[in-house]
Amino acid sequence: MEDSTQFDVIVIGAGVMGSSTAYQAAKRGQKTLLLEQFDFLHHLGSSHGESRTIRATYPEEYYTPMVIESEQQWREFESEIGYKVYYKTGQLDLGPADNSSLVSIINNCRTHSINHRILDRDEARKRFSGKVEIPEDWIAVTTELGGVLKPTKAVAMFQTLAIKHGAILKDKMEIVDVAVDKHRGGVLVKSGSGEVFWGKKCVVTAGAWISKMVQNVCNGGVNLPVQPVETSLFYWKIKEGYEVDFTVGAGFPSFASYGDPYIYGTPALEFPGLIKVAVHGGRECDPDSRTWGAAAAAGTEGTTMVLGYLKEWIKSTFGDRVNWEDGPVMRQSCMYSLTPDGDFVIDFLGGEFNEDVIVAGGFSGHGFKMAPVVGRILVDLALGGKAAAALQEEIKHFKLRRFEDNPKGNAKAFEEQVRLR
Repeated sequence: MEDSTQFDVIVIGAGVMGSSTAYQAAKRGQKTLLLEQFDFLHHLGSSHGESRTIRATYPEEYYTPMVIESEQQWREFESEIGYKVYYKTGQLDLGPADNSSLVSIINNCRTHSINHRILDRDEARKRFSGKVEIPEDWIAVTTELGGVLKPTKAVAMFQTLAIKHGAILKDKMEIVDVAVDKHRGGVLVKSGSGEVFWGKKCVVTAGAWISKMVQNVCNGGVNLPVQPVETSLFYWKIKEGYEVDFTVGAGFPSFASYGDPYIYGTPALEFPGLIKVAVHGGRECDPDSRTWGAAAAAGTEGTTMVLGYLKEWIKSTFGDRVNWEDGPVMRQSCMYSLTPDGDFVIDFLGGEFNEDVIVAGGFSGHGFKMAPVVGRILVDLALGGKAAAALQEEIKHFKLRRFEDNPKGNAKAFEEQVRLR
């Protein structure tokens, strides 16, 4: 009888990154175990909800090819599962003509041969039939690669496909220890209920809990600079007669505005007649003791300021087509796992674990769209050999040691996008 406690790859954390990793490991013939501390498809972290943006327009040149690869894989995975998680539309990026992030985005579009158009105020008004207005000194950049991903549905897809390919999935499994097996190599993973699993390799994708877990298993010897941030998402009522205009079906794009603050949103899809518009940011938090939006509901000074920004932006951008006057009609709480530079952490944990434990976190509120390629990279690293060696260039911006040289991480030549309050 096959041993149910020994695996080639053990993945800790069944959010989108861990579920993608487990699926791709199992598909490549690895005996795989996926462990989750809460219920599967829970709403306590960063991988739940009804919409995430997909876009290839990044100021950082290293994300664009990752999105392009992921977009193709989302389509392939949809084909295998037999239902949709990706609703394609265009992407619209707005901002001052001299905004360094927007200038970098345009340059990256050219570098990676992404079809794009640069529109001035009048051209943008014409392109969107008056539904979008921008200031005189702003520009709009339109690209074809954009759209909406369905998060909870996508995570369920990865988990279903992982099971299809032979992976074992266990939830309600809080992990209390990860240790080197000094006798036969590999890693021992222990749950709070006393179960012990052995793996040749272990991948930790614990989201907002990753810093706590790494500090625990390394006895405080490794500090992963990942700060959990509680963020609020806002849905706004589209006024009567304009509901269809702002839908994915009508071709309305996902969008990002590079003003101050950075504002983003998705077209009407998950809730008929509502459009999601939010600020990229939030409040630092402990993932085990969140406010769950209580601060937002109480109307704190920070939240009042954010809603003020959003109302003014909606008023000036969408005009009288969206009801900004009465504020959002729905709010949802979510979490980011934020690094100092907003870049991912994907690396071997090192130390006594050498290359047997890989950590992946700090996806900083923009990683969901890249779950397919992140899963592929993590499996490549777990399997090691030439595949891992070839990845050194691919993950050089995501290595842990960047924080040893500079606590702020990778140097950026453009504006900070995340607003903390």
